[in-house]
Amino acid sequence: MNRRDFLRNGAITLAALKLGEVISLSPTKLQANEIKTFQEFNTLAKNIKGIEKVPSVCLNCSTICGMTVLVKDGEILGVEGNPLDPNSEGKLCAKAHGGVSAINYPERIVYPLKRVGRRGDGLWKRITMEEAYDMMASKIKKCIDDKKPEGIVFHGGRNKMGDITGRFMDAVGSPVILNHRALCSSNKRAANYTTIGDTSWETVDARDCKYFLNFGSNFLETHQGGFPLLKRFVEAKNAGAKLVTFDTRLSNTAGKSDEWLAPYPSSEGAVALAMANVIMSEGLYDEKFINEWCNVSVDEYKKFIAPYTPQFAQEQSGLDANDIKRIAIEFAKAAPHCAAFTNRGSQAHYNGLHNDRAVVILNAIVGSVGRKGGYAFGGSKNKGNKSFPMPLPVPPKPSFTTDLEDPKLYPFANKWQKMRVSELCYDKIKTKKHNIQVYMSYTISSPQTWPEGPQTAVEVLKDEKLIPFHVCSDVVYSEMAHYADLILPDATYFERYTIEGRNAYDLIPYFGLRQPAVKPPYDCENFADTLIKVAKKIGEPVSQYFAFDSYEEFIKLRFSKLPIREGLSGFDYMKKYGVWVEDKPKNYEPYNVKLQEKDLKDSFVENDIIYVNKKGKKQAIGLLKDGKAFRGLKTPSRKFEIKSNDIITDARKLGLDEDGYPHFKMPKSLKEKSNDELVLTTFKWNVHTQARTAPQKYLTEIVHNNPIWINTQTAKKYGIKMGDMIKITTYRPKEGYKAADNEVVGSMTIKAFVTQGIHPEVLAISNSLGMNYGGRVPKARNGIKENIQGYTEYQDLDLNGNIWWDKRLGGSGNGFNPNNIIPVNPAPLAGMQSWNDTICKIEKV
Repeated sequence: MNRRDFLRNGAITLAALKLGEVISLSPTKLQANEIKTFQEFNTLAKNIKGIEKVPSVCLNCSTICGMTVLVKDGEILGVEGNPLDPNSEGKLCAKAHGGVSAINYPERIVYPLKRVGRRGDGLWKRITMEEAYDMMASKIKKCIDDKKPEGIVFHGGRNKMGDITGRFMDAVGSPVILNHRALCSSNKRAANYTTIGDTSWETVDARDCKYFLNFGSNFLETHQGGFPLLKRFVEAKNAGAKLVTFDTRLSNTAGKSDEWLAPYPSSEGAVALAMANVIMSEGLYDEKFINEWCNVSVDEYKKFIAPYTPQFAQEQSGLDANDIKRIAIEFAKAAPHCAAFTNRGSQAHYNGLHNDRAVVILNAIVGSVGRKGGYAFGGSKNKGNKSFPMPLPVPPKPSFTTDLEDPKLYPFANKWQKMRVSELCYDKIKTKKHNIQVYMSYTISSPQTWPEGPQTAVEVLKDEKLIPFHVCSDVVYSEMAHYADLILPDATYFERYTIEGRNAYDLIPYFGLRQPAVKPPYDCENFADTLIKVAKKIGEPVSQYFAFDSYEEFIKLRFSKLPIREGLSGFDYMKKYGVWVEDKPKNYEPYNVKLQEKDLKDSFVENDIIYVNKKGKKQAIGLLKDGKAFRGLKTPSRKFEIKSNDIITDARKLGLDEDGYPHFKMPKSLKEKSNDELVLTTFKWNVHTQARTAPQKYLTEIVHNNPIWINTQTAKKYGIKMGDMIKITTYRPKEGYKAADNEVVGSMTIKAFVTQGIHPEVLAISNSLGMNYGGRVPKARNGIKENIQGYTEYQDLDLNGNIWWDKRLGGSGNGFNPNNIIPVNPAPLAGMQSWNDTICKIEKV
């Protein structure tokens, strides 16, 4: 079999498995000992004649750039940017190109596999998809018949099919839908929600921005929506814009900034508040915007901000007070063509919600909110369910919640979106606070990506009493699949449908269509189609909500209300072009829009806020200003909330002392850190996304090693040199969840990367590497697999001699996973994981 045929036929190792045969996928039994010297072979030189171009959407990160898939003879040759996508504008990053390798990865799961023996032993028997559907249907139906639907749990990773997974869970009557948002962006979203009422992240109007004030965002690599922001920033920079970055580490974005300042971790809020103090005291604020659109007066805000001086910020952050004052003045003078924005560096802290609120408020006091070149937001996403109606009948929402998906200690977790505090879920299951019968996991790898995942998540997933039945849908034999009872062979994002939409960086609503460029191989199937078939197997009352036969048919029905364009139906238009852009002007100042008579039907006014009754509750839709009705912002007051009403209300229920302002309070562990302790932080590389990308060889070739960053000065203190091995021991936080003094979480030994590009009291390690599963690429193990006799001649030479980072060939290995030593540490109110607050000690090995 030559390479061309191998790639066309797909994952030959697993594809060779006959029905009913047993295969071992345990890494302890797959040594892959034989290593061949890599041999040159003819690559696939393709004539461009006859290539089909299929518009679709990338899913190797959350930015979802439009792409065109190049297909010939049923084989994907590569991808290029879709120039019609208004966000990415025809450009793609390495992740988009690397994703192609997932399709023909030789260790891709291509058949349903049923566990044989004990869970976690790695023994699997090939079964049919019909058998898999029957297994799932019978387990789920028993929960329904027993009137215990909450025993059915869905846990999704980057799940872009919430329309069908949510519909399925509603139909079976379970509210228990878990995700990974608390590990990603909860504090940031909560900060936007409690100030501007928007439920996503900001959309900086970057092309016309003259001053970028960046707190902890590495948007040149990994910010959500970073690629569209990056492209527009480059144009703004060429036109003379300035970028100032606050980050404890010299990221690529910090390195390309006009100024990089490295504050002490968790002090970003103090810096932002001090800048606000300067702007107010220097009279550089926008009095008109504050008076008309903010929910506190100039005098009230001046009184609040008075204690937060540049000197105070210097004491908290270690930065020079004069620099803080100078940058604040520069920022304000650039208004309204300026934007202060955040990401993980500022929000992944115990005090991250207030940090980010303090930053967002800078935009309000200088009047750049919703302005050209400013902090834009709102109305720029896809058209939503009103334009994409759900096929009738629609199942009712469950009338109850559980503490697993709706933890009452974290009221912002589900206040406006499903922002589950998922880092707590395994502890809750372990302590039997929730009784699970059926656990469905979809492209999520919590044993790898969760804090304490290699311990707690694995312990729970292995326990058949805690999770009696676990079905996992994934593309590869992941860390999650290893602990399943049934593995379903998922379709890659090149082989399935999804309706997509993101913040529109041109501020005009748009959406895209992900569509199959090729058919899934063997038994691989879109999990959405699997759920549709399982629903039909379950029967009434569940099956009545799945009258359609496929997810493609479901998507067609959702597009049915789109207007005809170019003589094409909505579905056919989207298949042809991949993108739909609304015919609207740019969405500047969305709050300053007058309400029409139709909007005001059956409305009433209380304290200048316009309400309507909706489902028995009053809902604010606008506000009166000078006797005229305006849309306002989507907050409870319909104004920019410097003082958050939601924070006051929800904190009061929990007995927390909150007055709605973004006060600065250093987390106790960081405040009381001793001289022999450091702060461990984590970060992302531009070519990796959680555990999704490590099996993609092109991307892991680029980054497969992640030594820990340590400052030159600190390394000298401990006698550490570049490349030395150091032992890190971490401790539980001194406040919050499982608070303790000097309780060890774990230890690991890792190689040192000595650099001046990091704060002297900080260590930094990237995530996404150090995997135990997923095949030979993420494990850095060359050689022939030994589990199927007689098929070794079909091995891919690229995996038998050309994994050049294999330690046995003198390479660096597959890196390190820091999550086994990072404690579960959810922040107040929103439950965001405090990734960057871990206290540790180090010693040279």
